[in-house]
Amino acid sequence: MTERDGQPIDPGEARLLLHALVDGELDAASASALERRLATDAPLAAERARIVALRSAMRQLPRPEPSADLRRRVIAIGTDASARPRRSFDWRALAATALIASLVAGGGTYWGVSRVAPQDMAGDIASNHRRALIAPTPVDMASSDRHQVKPWLDAKIGLSPPADDFARDGFPLVGARIDVIGNLVAPTLVYRHNEHLISVVALPRAASPQPPAGPSGSSARGFSLVTWEDRAFTYWAISDLERAELDAFVRLFQARAAEKG
Repeated sequence: MTERDGQPIDPGEARLLLHALVDGELDAASASALERRLATDAPLAAERARIVALRSAMRQLPRPEPSADLRRRVIAIGTDASARPRRSFDWRALAATALIASLVAGGGTYWGVSRVAPQDMAGDIASNHRRALIAPTPVDMASSDRHQVKPWLDAKIGLSPPADDFARDGFPLVGARIDVIGNLVAPTLVYRHNEHLISVVALPRAASPQPPAGPSGSSARGFSLVTWEDRAFTYWAISDLERAELDAFVRLFQARAAEKG
């Protein structure tokens, strides 16, 4: 098997490793090698974001209560199958059970992904940013090292956007926190420019609506708001900075991502 940095090059095998990474089933060395590859492999990073978004959506689904009629039919299938001789494998029962499972799972997946978009995402982002400004600390995890920030986010919610430090350009990384946007748990990076904070919310594109312009097209509840996308995420950068300064930060963020992609 051909490998790159200890990881398979074949896309199918790489996707299997992604599932293992998201499930926390890789050893530390393999997980670290795959994270390095994700930093430079945009399509693979987008696939990881899709997997995480789907898992997040499924976790937020209410557990359906089977109807009495469905219970009776499943019990009947099981009873009928158990009454047959063991040497006679009941393929009909297996097919019926698989059909029920696929309908429930397939319908649930579509329902979850189709309704995860909050009604007022810009407003939620602004409210979370305002709370961070008045809190004792604006982050849950303080560090300017992406090698600490990304693993922390992955461990907490299984999702981590690029977390580069732009201290040389006047925008040092402060750390990260976890916000709730509508019914979604969202990773949020926090940067500082002089005395101003910038919150950068990132959500997988599969779980995000079209980027909102926000109230007045460029602000949300008194804050400047800039929205953009890459292959994996939809981003919202919000701050009380002047719009020109926030735009300058966004250009830095996008340029660094383009260098890696």
